[in-house]
Amino acid sequence: MLSVLPSELTVPKLHQYLLGCIGPRPICFASTVDKDGNRNLAPFSFFNVFSANPPILIFSPARSGRTGETKHTHDNVKEVPQVVINVVTYDMVHQVSLASSPFPKGVDEFVKTGFTPVDSDLVKPARVKESPVQLECEVQQVIELGNGGGAGNLIVCRVLKLHIDESKLNEHGAIDQTKIDLVARMGGDWYCRANGNALFELVKPLTTCGIGVDALPEHIRLSNDLTGNELGMLGNSETAPTREESQAAKEANKDADRLVRARQLLSEGRNREALALLW
Repeated sequence: MLSVLPSELTVPKLHQYLLGCIGPRPICFASTVDKDGNRNLAPFSFFNVFSANPPILIFSPARSGRTGETKHTHDNVKEVPQVVINVVTYDMVHQVSLASSPFPKGVDEFVKTGFTPVDSDLVKPARVKESPVQLECEVQQVIELGNGGGAGNLIVCRVLKLHIDESKLNEHGAIDQTKIDLVARMGGDWYCRANGNALFELVKPLTTCGIGVDALPEHIRLSNDLTGNELGMLGNSETAPTREESQAAKEANKDADRLVRARQLLSEGRNREALALLW
């Protein structure tokens, strides 16, 4: 295990480690204008949503690691405290990457990248037509974390209006994760595509409380044949199986290897049956 203090590393090396281990990171494709109305469009992967009530997003256009200069986006929101945050999908990721080029101030990245500007309803910066979700925001606060190269600048934004491509919604009116095809940043030149086999569902225990791994019998909890994920699935059961449940499960699978069958049941999402069989 490599153990180091941040002070022992150069900023580029620390940056490399942080971005390599913290990901995938959603991409904020930020549209801003300066006081003269000049447009700017740039992606940032130090970004996330932090509140729904009020609806708050935060992204960080960090200072250049090479020159220490601030990004045009940072300068713009201090002049005009408004931004449109456009989500990034696989179909637009190469154009988005082009927008990250260090173009001189005043260059319109909408023109450089070929994206289509659409007038916003409540803010001055334009929306990106090609993005399936566009969030018009007012900037509530800019928190400058330092003056050196690599220092972040937290842009705290309140969402004023959402624009959502209805073709990306499911039958319940929610954004369909299998349709929106989002991408995210990893370390170095790597990206991640949230599509196909990369997607999986895991029911969150929001209103239920599992018995926990500590409540599993020792022969299950200390098994060298079960993975941490499998133990987590077993521990998510709300109650321990009854003796009748356990006996019925063992009788139904008397000709099978219990461990192999239990792992198969877990892979099929039949966690309760697997727990009863192993209990």
